[in-house]
Amino acid sequence: MKVLRIALMFSVLAVAAAASAADAVRVVNAWARATVPGQKVAGVYMEIVSPVDARLTGVSFHLAKSAEVHSMKMDGGTMKMRPLKSLDLPAGKPVKLEPGGLHVMLFDLERPLRAGEKLPMTLTVEFAGQRMRDVGIEVSVRKGGGESDGHEHH
Repeated sequence: MKVLRIALMFSVLAVAAAASAADAVRVVNAWARATVPGQKVAGVYMEIVSPVDARLTGVSFHLAKSAEVHSMKMDGGTMKMRPLKSLDLPAGKPVKLEPGGLHVMLFDLERPLRAGEKLPMTLTVEFAGQRMRDVGIEVSVRKGGGESDGHEHH
């Protein structure tokens, strides 16, 4: 019985540690470009810092039918974009999602994203290989145009 109580206590402590780590995950400068009517895809960019080793395993955005973490890289002179099942978040190291690199893709937008909006997004983060936590963030929509985000040809 005592062993069971000790195991339960460690289990409760592990859950509390994961919850506390999720609360301490910092997301800085989450943004997307404004879209035009009829545009069904968009990219979202940000910097994520986790205090402990973790993994981004999912994203959701209420105005998109689906959202995925993607990587972009040059392969033999061709830019290739691939969905990632997860993205490692090493303890204390900033992970940048930026145009031309790692990013979140939004698919089948219900309506255009308008400059000046601040929209909610949820990141699902895994801690200790099993504890999942949702981290709510706010995405600022910036005026369109300017530098390319690599998504003009989709």
